[in-house]
Amino acid sequence: MTLKELEPQLLALTPEEKAQAIQILAQSLSNAWKGIEKTPGVCGGDARVANTRIPIWSLVNSRRLGASDGRILQDFPQLSAEDLVNAWNYSQAHPDEMEAAIHRNEED
Repeated sequence: MTLKELEPQLLALTPEEKAQAIQILAQSLSNAWKGIEKTPGVCGGDARVANTRIPIWSLVNSRRLGASDGRILQDFPQLSAEDLVNAWNYSQAHPDEMEAAIHRNEED
C-alpha cells in the first residue's frame, strides 16, 4: 500500500485515532516501544512484555482464540492493563512479525 492510497483512510480517522496513529509511527521510527523488549536468547529473541518472559505473539494468539483482555490479565497476573495496551500497539505495528512468530511456534 502506498501513502497516497492510505491518505483517505488516515484523514477519515477520529482525532483520537490520529493521535494513536502518530504515536505508533513515532515509536516505529525510534524502534523504542514502551514496555516491550527484545533480547537475543530470551523467548527466542521475540518481542516480549518488558521484564517478563511473555512473548507478544502469545498474547495476540490468546486474543485470537477468544480470550478477552480481562481473561488474559487473569491468566497472567503479573501483567497490567498498560502492558496489554503496549502489546496491542506493538502487534498492530508489526503484523507480519506476529504472524511469523505464531506460525513458527505452532509448529513446535
